[in-house]
Amino acid sequence: MIWFNSDYSEGAHPEVLRKLTETNMEQTPGYGEDVYCMQAAGLIQKACGRNDVDIQFLVGGTQTNTTVIAAALRPFQGVITAASGHINNHESGAIEATGHKVIALPGTDGKLTAAQIADYVDWQANDESVEHIVQPKMVYISHPTELGTLYSKEELTKISKVCREREVWLYLDGARLGYGLASRENDLTLPDLAQLCDVFYIGGTKVGALFGEAVVIVAEELKKDFRYNMKQRGGRLAKGRLLGVQFAALFEDDLYFKISKHAAGLAEQIKEAFERMGLHRFIDSPTNQQFVVLPDSICKKLREKFEYEYWQRMDETHSAVRFCTSWATKEEHVQALIEELERLLAEEERN
Repeated sequence: MIWFNSDYSEGAHPEVLRKLTETNMEQTPGYGEDVYCMQAAGLIQKACGRNDVDIQFLVGGTQTNTTVIAAALRPFQGVITAASGHINNHESGAIEATGHKVIALPGTDGKLTAAQIADYVDWQANDESVEHIVQPKMVYISHPTELGTLYSKEELTKISKVCREREVWLYLDGARLGYGLASRENDLTLPDLAQLCDVFYIGGTKVGALFGEAVVIVAEELKKDFRYNMKQRGGRLAKGRLLGVQFAALFEDDLYFKISKHAAGLAEQIKEAFERMGLHRFIDSPTNQQFVVLPDSICKKLREKFEYEYWQRMDETHSAVRFCTSWATKEEHVQALIEELERLLAEEERN
């Protein structure tokens, strides 16, 4: 069985494992106060082009989103997201469990626009019942989005301007950030994110690490007491150096970007093959997530050899499905998928 259902099926990049093994018997301070966390933080600051950002390491994406959002918001405040956003659909109400409302707005291809953010924030502020309505104090976006789409620098600049004019935090979820930055259609950089966002994170779990996310805190107000919030949310890992070692390995010699480019390149091969076969795309994604509409009969047969993610029903006989590549995807597995799909389509046409 070859797996294309997610981008975190494998363990870790061999270089990450090598660094973990090499440092395994070293004694270091706990809770992220070790030399490796400091080294990793320095490398990330350099990649962001700023030495005034705080870098904090957490274990996973849901923990990161919960910790960042809870740390930024007061009890009567909420966070705006696209309806398809991860915090709205895939985190079991983790944000609401901290007492903060997730304010879901209809998105286009998984994205929010500056105009709709402005409209919602202004509506709440000017409504006669303003004090009876949850106050929107943060905007949550992801890059790539849940649908594999990307924000352009122009779009993010406009969103950032709206947020700053209205004193609303801008938070970017970067669980798959490497794959977004590696896309040929991407025009954003880490320094851009460090200028336009108040806080964002660089995902490691899906991009070469065993586990771990690196939070980049830009806004001075959000830096204060953040580690107290980490502890309260179970995010102060006693063996914190395990996170530092991994991110130091990923950001040495641009490994993070090299392995992300590998995944993006293989996804492009899959996308081009879908186009060549005349298949209908569910959405035009330029990243490592590729969505396509297939006959249910082919979906069933394809499942005998390949794992993929069911997305949604399209009609009585067709479904939208997702194929993910990752840093660990092998080119021969991509070719096997393409060849099998071509075979099944030809067989379907003959019948």
